[in-house]
Amino acid sequence: MKKLILFISLLILVASTKSYAQNEKKVEQEKFGNTLNLGLGLGYYGYVPGAIPAFNINYEFDIARVFTLAPFVNAYTYRNYYYWGDNNNNYREYSYQRTVVPVGAKATYYFDELLSSGHKWDFYAAGSVGFVFVSTTYEEGYGGDRGTYNGVSPFYIDAHLGSEFHITNTFGVYLDLSTGLSTFGLAVHL
Repeated sequence: MKKLILFISLLILVASTKSYAQNEKKVEQEKFGNTLNLGLGLGYYGYVPGAIPAFNINYEFDIARVFTLAPFVNAYTYRNYYYWGDNNNNYREYSYQRTVVPVGAKATYYFDELLSSGHKWDFYAAGSVGFVFVSTTYEEGYGGDRGTYNGVSPFYIDAHLGSEFHITNTFGVYLDLSTGLSTFGLAVHL
């Protein structure tokens, strides 16, 4: 009798374990990397008098479960005018064109698990570091001060807060608020 009770108990234990394993949902681990982000926004790195329209592109690589690294390139251009003249040149407005191209890397930490946000939303905080390449072209004949914004360092650090809404498994839209370039754009998950 003891053997029968032991046998039935083991049978129930094995059957319930197998049944539980079959009913358990398989939750796929969300990946944040392998994502191409294309954005438009407002940028300011100290090289222009205020925030102006800018373009951003970056590609995120998975580094850890909720951490990505993304090399990026931003770009914006700006035209301004100086009223200048001297004894040899008439006073008039002269233009200059400045192109600013920040290049660097952005490290992102995703809070989805902490916030239980599900697969439709991503929430993150990030930091980026890089260098700014600046090219300035002055109108012919301008002989005034060419040292505009020369005191600004070519090295920079930015802080970011952002969110992405996944429209499909492949496409999403994101908003990235930053101390340097805030963007709204399209995320393509490859």
